[in-house]
Amino acid sequence: MRAILTSSLGGYSKTNGTRAPAPLLRNNGLTDRLKSFWPENARILILCADPTKYEKNDSIRACLREAFPMSGLSVSRVDVCDDREPDAVDGLKNIDVLILTGGHVPTQNRFMKRLRLRERLSDYDGMILAWSAGSMNCADTVYAGPDLEGEAVDPLYERWITGLGITDINIFPHMQSLKDAYLDGMRLIEDITFDDSVGHDILALNDGSYIVIDGGRTTLYGEAYMIRDRKQVQICEDGRSIAL
Repeated sequence: MRAILTSSLGGYSKTNGTRAPAPLLRNNGLTDRLKSFWPENARILILCADPTKYEKNDSIRACLREAFPMSGLSVSRVDVCDDREPDAVDGLKNIDVLILTGGHVPTQNRFMKRLRLRERLSDYDGMILAWSAGSMNCADTVYAGPDLEGEAVDPLYERWITGLGITDINIFPHMQSLKDAYLDGMRLIEDITFDDSVGHDILALNDGSYIVIDGGRTTLYGEAYMIRDRKQVQICEDGRSIAL
């Protein structure tokens, strides 16, 4: 199994809340690297972050169905797995690329558990392509950092949950846009994520940065920061890569 875990994949632009197809991100060689792995006429299954948001899920599918060819990646079919077609995951062995979309981490995680996706992936030999929440849920133990109003102050909110076990890396996406963000009256990074990093490594990625897992090797491409024990250190920059 190969996996490419991104902060953002691209593939669409938004105007007044409406998505339109756009090429995938090219930052740090992302599209070129995908081309080197991509099978001809790929069969794609999109596993959505919220299985009940049909309109959004259809919009993502419609955009990606055009975005891949726009980026030089051929596809034969693009299907969606949500509450309308939860059994779509039964045909995983016939899927070349499994896409895990962005969204709310715990919501997607519950859907994955309902589908027994971790167990199904044990003998999957295709490619996993993920962004944002999808990338986060690929960890063995996922850091589901607070995201929605009220979660940061909810004593029952679970910040560490079981994931897919594809990597042991905890990803924090969209660092460039969240570094100054506030949630529940607290700074998202300094007051929340820093405290959660005690005893844990959290890898913060900018959009345009990503991780490739291939043949037992894990490589980071682009600007990224390691957060651990309330400290943040830049470990890679755009245009460069490091082994993890």
